Amino acid sequence: MRTPPNERVASDIVESAAPGASGSQRRCVLSGETMARETLVRLAISPDGDVLPDPAAKAPGRGAWIKPNRVALEQAMSDGHLKRGLARAFKGAPLRIGDDLPVQIERALTGTLMNRLGLELRAGNLVLGSGRISDEARSGALAMLLHACDSSEDGRKKLDQAWRVGRMIEGSGERGTVLPLDRAALSVALGRDNVVHLGVVGSHRDSKPATRIARDLLRLLAYQGQSDATSGDDVSSNAGHRAAVAAHDEYLKD
Repeated sequence: MRTPPNERVASDIVESAAPGASGSQRRCVLSGETMARETLVRLAISPDGDVLPDPAAKAPGRGAWIKPNRVALEQAMSDGHLKRGLARAFKGAPLRIGDDLPVQIERALTGTLMNRLGLELRAGNLVLGSGRISDEARSGALAMLLHACDSSEDGRKKLDQAWRVGRMIEGSGERGTVLPLDRAALSVALGRDNVVHLGVVGSHRDSKPATRIARDLLRLLAYQGQSDATSGDDVSSNAGHRAAVAAHDEYLKD
């Protein structure tokens, strides 16, 4: 990435977060909305001027922030709005925006989520195996229940029911969250064979691992148009997203 001095860009940085939040906020160069930086996607430029996704927001130099919305991004690329916004953010530096930028961003956000799951497994914060997940769920020891997108409906129902028992919300119809990852992707992320379901340890009211996973999960879902992670609205048919939304809200308050 380019390494010019890290100058402050007043139009893109707002230091005071919303009440209850301690982190800084950023302004989307496309919509003009100001939101917590954890909900946005940072773009950076390489030494050759290529605009690249920087989901971890660690690349040196200037950055530009966009709301995670692939449809809006593609429209902005088509009508030139993205190019104008980036030109302002990067102070007229030579830029090259690849046609595959939307694909690059989705891959980067997916990779970030997979890396997060791998880190949480190594930290001992994930439970694998349907039998063990069921036992932990019934005891109330799981903050989140996650399923591969190609998991069977029957397998999900059994674990969802155990999860509701542990949370003492039987009859609510609450379900675990179906991830935008299939079992092959989960197996790669975790270095295990045939990973289909995951439990995240902790109380549903207090679990830092769940908040970290929710942050990366909701940003990816928002980009894919499956939910609006930046506002906390759950627009999908999966009621289990509410647990992730709640965890994400708690993350922003920490």
